[in-house]
Amino acid sequence: MIKFNKPVNLNGAELLAELNAAEVNVTSLPTIDGNNDLWLDINSADETKAKAIVDAHNGTTIAPDLSAQRQAILDRLGLTAEEAQLLLGGN
Repeated sequence: MIKFNKPVNLNGAELLAELNAAEVNVTSLPTIDGNNDLWLDINSADETKAKAIVDAHNGTTIAPDLSAQRQAILDRLGLTAEEAQLLLGGN
């Protein structure tokens, strides 16, 4: 585990994707300790490359809008939102 400064706008999924794109293999989920430090389980040979990525990381803090994806699924299934809600046991 190697310690890094936690980015202000940390999005773990995005950071993992950025590290993966740079061929930095992270072997377990990132963790934040009580001192607000970010810990990554990476090979020490990748520390410099990972530091540059972590330092430049500015993750999104707003969840993506999935309504278009949901509607596309409903359209493929030939269902309305109300019908899907009934099938899923909603009121």
